[in-house]
Amino acid sequence: MAPPAPPVRQLVLVDLLSLMLATGPGRRVVVAVDGPDGAGKTHLVHELVALAEHVAGRQVLAVSVDDFHHPRALRWAMGRDARTHYEDAFDYAALRERVLRPFRDGGPVVPASWDLAQDRPLDPDPVHPGEDALLLVEGVYLRRPQLVGEWDATCLVTAPARVTVPRGNARFPDRRVPGDDDPAHPANARYTGGQALYRQQSRTAPPTWIVDNTDLARPEIIVPDPDEPQWFEQG
Repeated sequence: MAPPAPPVRQLVLVDLLSLMLATGPGRRVVVAVDGPDGAGKTHLVHELVALAEHVAGRQVLAVSVDDFHHPRALRWAMGRDARTHYEDAFDYAALRERVLRPFRDGGPVVPASWDLAQDRPLDPDPVHPGEDALLLVEGVYLRRPQLVGEWDATCLVTAPARVTVPRGNARFPDRRVPGDDDPAHPANARYTGGQALYRQQSRTAPPTWIVDNTDLARPEIIVPDPDEPQWFEQG
C-alpha cells in the first residue's frame, strides 16, 4: 500500500482522480498512465487506487505493462539498444487478450502474463471488475500509434530527464555505475533513446492530462494545448 501523500500532493491526487472518474460515467473506462522510467507513475497509480477506496463511489483497478514483457530471448534477439527496447520489449497482444478486450466486453481480466525478473510465464487469478470500473494501465510507451485506440483517456506523468534518470536508477542499486545520474551516460542510452523514439511517434496523440511530477511533494496537473507540444516532448 502506498504511504500517505504530503498534503499538497494529496489534494492534487484527489483532483486527478476526480478527472479520471468523470470519464465515461456508468461504464467501464480505461485510462493509460504513461511516462518515462523514474517519472513516478507506478507510485502515483498505487496512490490513486488507495485513495479511491475512500473518495470514489466507483471501483478503480490498476494493471502494469511491466507484467506484459516479452520473454528475454525475444526482447534481446535483435540486440539491446534503444530501438529494440521501444519495439520488442512488450507483449501488447497478451495485454489485449488478457486485459483490454475482456475488460471492454464486461468480463474478468488476467492482470499479468510474464515475470520479468524470473523470465517465466505468469497465470494469476482473474480479477472481476465492476460494470462501471475504472482501469488504470500504467507503463512506458502507451501512447504509441498501435495502442492509441485502446484508451478512453491518457495521463502523462513526467519530469525532466535530469530528475527521472537518477530516480529510475536508484531503484536498482546493484546495477549502478559511476556517473549514471547523467542522462547522457551510455548506461542510460537504451531507455533515454527509447523515449526519444517514442516522443517522435506519439506526437499525434497528446495526453488528456499531464502530471508534472518533478517535485514529488508538489506535483502539478496540466491540461495540455496540442499546439504547445513541449510539455509532452520532454524526457
